[in-house]
This record gives sequence, C-alpha cells and structure tokens, in this order.
Amino acid sequence: MPQNSRSEAGRGLWYGFAAYGMWGLFPLYWPLLEPSSATEILADRMVWSLVAAVAILAVRRHRGWLRPLLRQPRRLALSALAAVVIAVNWGVYIWAVNAGHVVETSLGYFINPLVTIAAGVLLLGERLRRTQWIAVGVGVLAVVVLTLGYGRLPWIALVLALSFGSYGLLKKKVALGALESFALEAGFLFPFALGYLVYLVLTGHSTLGHGPGHSALLMLTGPITAVPLLCFGAAAIRLPLSTIGLMQYLAPVFQFVIGIAYDHETMQPAQWTGFALVWVALMLLSGDALRRTRPTVAAQRAGAGERSVGEGVPSGR
Repeated sequence: MPQNSRSEAGRGLWYGFAAYGMWGLFPLYWPLLEPSSATEILADRMVWSLVAAVAILAVRRHRGWLRPLLRQPRRLALSALAAVVIAVNWGVYIWAVNAGHVVETSLGYFINPLVTIAAGVLLLGERLRRTQWIAVGVGVLAVVVLTLGYGRLPWIALVLALSFGSYGLLKKKVALGALESFALEAGFLFPFALGYLVYLVLTGHSTLGHGPGHSALLMLTGPITAVPLLCFGAAAIRLPLSTIGLMQYLAPVFQFVIGIAYDHETMQPAQWTGFALVWVALMLLSGDALRRTRPTVAAQRAGAGERSVGEGVPSGR
C-alpha cells in the first residue's frame, strides 16, 4: 500500500474509533443532565444540534446545498420523516439510559444490523445468502430467549433497532451528505423543540438556567451530537465499508460494559444466553462480509500493482 494511502487509512481508523467511542460513552453523559426530564433533554438536543450544524456549515462556507433541495419535495418529505424517526430513537435512548436500562440499549444497537438486513429483504427485495439467513434466524431466536429472560418483549432494544434501521434506509433514499442531512433534520425538529422549551419556561418546569454548569451541559448536547458525526464522515471516506461495518460494534460494546461494570445492572442466565446468541449472529455476518470483500480488495490491489508497473508510478505514492 502506498505511504499516503497507509497514512489516510490510519487517520480513518482514529476518526472511526473517535466516532464510535463517543457514541459508546453517551450513557455516561445523559445522567449528568438530571434533573432534566428525558423530553427536555431531547428538546435541548434538537435545538442545540441545529445551532452546532449551522455553525459548522458556516465555518466550512458550505451554503449552496439547500436551495436546490428546496425544489425537491420528495427528498424534503423523506428528510422530515427521517427527522421524526431519529427523534424517536434519541428520545427512547435518553429515557432508557436515565431509567437504568443501558444494557438493553446496547442490545438495540447489537441487533440493528439484523434489522437492516431484514429491511433489505422485505422492503428492497434483496436476496440473502445462506449465512445471512442463519444469522437472522439466530437473531430471532435471541429475541425469543431475551423475552423469556426479561419476562417481557425487549421493547427498548427493538424500538432502538427498528428506528435506527429505518433511519438508515431513509438516509439512503435521500442521498444527502452527513452534515447537510443532519442540519436539515435538525431544522425540521427545531420549531417543535423550541416551542416545547418555551412552554417549559412559561410553566416554570424548565431546568435551563438552573446553574451555569447544568445549562452548559444542556447546550453541549448539540456539539456532542455533531462531533461524532463529523468523525464518522471522515472515517467513512478513508476506510473500506467492511472496516466501518466491524467498527460499528464498538459503541454497543462500550454501552454494554458501562451497563454491567459502572451501572451494575443485573443479568439473568437467560439474558446472557440471549446476548450470546446475538453475538454469534453478528460473528456470522461479519465473517461472511469479510470473506466476500477479501477477493475484491485483493483484485483492487493487484490492479493497482499492475498499473504501477505499467505506468512507472513510484512505489511511495
């Protein structure tokens, strides 16, 4: 691999670790915002996310993307729907973390790849390979076992997985840059969130302004939402999709460890079994993805080597 390519790949790994590391550490942040309710935290996150997105776009002097989009009502409608879906995801996640269900939130992001595969089959008509079918079957079995272990359907995990999977599908259809789509979605949510925060102020239930430290933490919900997204975007353009796909498991691993080691959530044997089944399903998917991408990568490298010899490209480039 040329030196500059190795350097870019190394930077991509650091960006990826930063993005998924920050997402994985979110369960440590939301409890700091108490006594704010989950709905107030969600509204603040929406409002300050737009502020952060607009500030980043202004610094980058990136202004020409919105006007053409305003003439495309279908993409705007899909973006508005994506904003609603991610608001549901954020709201359930914040409430679950502050209610002591961190382990179950990690389960939601562990099973998200299985939900994405199921959506591809049901909505896009994609065909699965045998290994993928086995992984989906093991995932379904895991949900059944976890239902027995929890004594209820693991609805938090399922809502998080379904909402985030739907969000990814909608983002794929909108086909807009990560920062631009983030700003647009925050813009759709902004008036509703701001209206709710004004209502809290008028009724005396707002916690914003109750001490500079607490207010600063609420305002930081915007930047801590935007920064991991920027890191992820920087990683995505420097790393193969197979690497990004494997790195996505870092966030739920961190969440799971925080739930067990820091919050001391208890796990019954049936719950451990259910999680083990989910991890088996993910290992099957990851192994299948790696087997399929390895020949492609080898072919690309061979082609690059042939071009280097034929065209006299220095090996250091």
